[in-house]
Amino acid sequence: MVLITDLSKLLWQPAYEDVAKANIKRFMELVNAKNGLSLDPFEKGAYFHLYEWSVTDIPAFWDSVWEFVGIRAVEHYDMVVDDLDKFPGAKWFVGARLNFAENLLKAEVDRPALISRREDGYSRSVSYQELRGLVGGLSKGLLEEGIGVNDRVAAYMPNIIETSVAMLAATSLGASWSSIGTEMGVDSVIDRFGQVEPKVLFTVDGYIYRGKEYDVLERVREIARNIPSIKRIVIVPYLRDNPRIDHIPKSILIDNFMSAKSAPSYTHVPASSPLYIMFSSGTTGKPKCMVQPIAGVLVNHLKELVIHTDLKPEDVVTYITSPSWMMWNWLMSALAVGSTIFLYDGDPNYPDWRTMWRLVEELEITVFGCSASYINNLRGLAARPGELHNLESLREISQTGSALSPEGFEWIYTMVKKDLHFNSISGGTDINGCFAAGSPILPVYAGQIQSPALGMKIKCYNEEGEPVLDREGELVCEAPAPSMPIYFLNDEGFERYLDAYFRFYTNKRVWRHGDYVIFHSDTGGITFLGRSDATLKPSGVRIGTAEIYRVLESFPEIVDSLAVGQSWRGDQRIILFVKMAKGFMLTDELIDRIKKALRERASPRHVPAIVIEVPDIPYTFNMKKVEIAVANIVNGRKVTNKASIMNPESLDYFEKILPLLRD
Repeated sequence: MVLITDLSKLLWQPAYEDVAKANIKRFMELVNAKNGLSLDPFEKGAYFHLYEWSVTDIPAFWDSVWEFVGIRAVEHYDMVVDDLDKFPGAKWFVGARLNFAENLLKAEVDRPALISRREDGYSRSVSYQELRGLVGGLSKGLLEEGIGVNDRVAAYMPNIIETSVAMLAATSLGASWSSIGTEMGVDSVIDRFGQVEPKVLFTVDGYIYRGKEYDVLERVREIARNIPSIKRIVIVPYLRDNPRIDHIPKSILIDNFMSAKSAPSYTHVPASSPLYIMFSSGTTGKPKCMVQPIAGVLVNHLKELVIHTDLKPEDVVTYITSPSWMMWNWLMSALAVGSTIFLYDGDPNYPDWRTMWRLVEELEITVFGCSASYINNLRGLAARPGELHNLESLREISQTGSALSPEGFEWIYTMVKKDLHFNSISGGTDINGCFAAGSPILPVYAGQIQSPALGMKIKCYNEEGEPVLDREGELVCEAPAPSMPIYFLNDEGFERYLDAYFRFYTNKRVWRHGDYVIFHSDTGGITFLGRSDATLKPSGVRIGTAEIYRVLESFPEIVDSLAVGQSWRGDQRIILFVKMAKGFMLTDELIDRIKKALRERASPRHVPAIVIEVPDIPYTFNMKKVEIAVANIVNGRKVTNKASIMNPESLDYFEKILPLLRD
């Protein structure tokens, strides 16, 4: 069990001037004026008073957010939400008509909208005015191809400017958008886009990763052969100026597809119209296709960007991401704020760990987003960003993807910068946003996300489905939120939707998210302990895998680890797999030290029965450890979708050693 005292170390406290200039201060002033409240951001507990109001008077809260972030609509809504008892199924902003791209391109500012950099140094940027011209030209090409409301456009693209332009062009016409990064293999793309059935596919001729060029056109030809709905393939020359594409059916180069630059026209659609089609990880079967609404995603993203992240027009914001991950979609919404978005394409640690920090310094990035795995990798390399780089511009680091240990939090403040807002967040692709998020007016404690996200009525439930504090339990959401999926594709009667989130508790209708958490009564913060569907239960005691990883991170000999439970003689035993750092071997002495550390720093139940060295740890494309696939292997079950794993070859070793684990 995690010791609560380990998770209460104060790392950062916002200064008076930080609170005074925070967007959330202005939001509280608007809420006070509209709703007769008296919230004071300088008072202790002000955020949590705001939060309680946001989940008590849910319609009034989202109405205030809509006004505060300046949503542009040709018709206003008649009601914020039709029925909060419809869960799922509540309709949001009923009667409103708007356009997603119009809201992202509304900023009249004289600054770069997008700056793009490839790992080999290739760089370009576009201003907001130039971006609108590119979107207008490309939307005309899509219009001539017959794309309109309710059509689907997809992209198999890297994290580059053209991907953003294509998304904006498609959504300007009222079409829905779905994207996958070029790091994914053919089977993964077909599994996803085969269900989406897009009419137009955007792609590139190739990409660069860790100094090596990858041609993707053969992959594209195979994708097109297996997805008959694709009527046109638009190819962006990325590796070569004039790539040969005559062997790709239905293909055209983007310059020949788009019209001259012009101001875009916008098709206004109902608020609940499909915007994004996102995908589950697919590690337990064929990926689910989750359809999310225009207004819900837009309002929720801007709540998180403006109020939680405190994003302002003068900011330069980036996230280490790809179009496969919902953080790319989240990042795109920063355009609505008028900020500059930096897009990086390549390995963030190539040619060395200093790559991203050189860019923070050069581009004066103010908000830098990354994953827990990125931070842990830097820790393992003994990186010292704050010592070797001028990080004066950096005022916030956002982190997500998986749970970060308290030591990871402390590393930020000791090795990066003492005075910044470390904004750890957690949510999901399924809601295209956060259940838990940071606040610029709250302190940061080691190992804790600062607070529940505004408007998200989340709780920690015990095994009986009762809310609990200061102990481990399931993360649930007790009320609808605007960005939750309106439906899954090919899911009549909401059966897959209900199975995924709503049928875990038989006596109540709540969204069970699948995360194992602790809600802290003293700070209001939340500690994430890992996925609850990968929760270990030796002798029936529930253990979050993050508790084990946290201890392992202190061993310089180990660069990565993965823990799973194996059914064993009527119980469950823990098997720990470790990837060794270069120059180290897994010795009996090291195993003894690992077990001793887990026993002393966690509990005797955290001690693995077996510790095994493996050459690699499997990850999804969202940089989450694939615990379920390995658990399936060690328990003799089939792994159903290796194509959803970034490094599926890593599973070969686990299958190879399976006989040893059965002895």
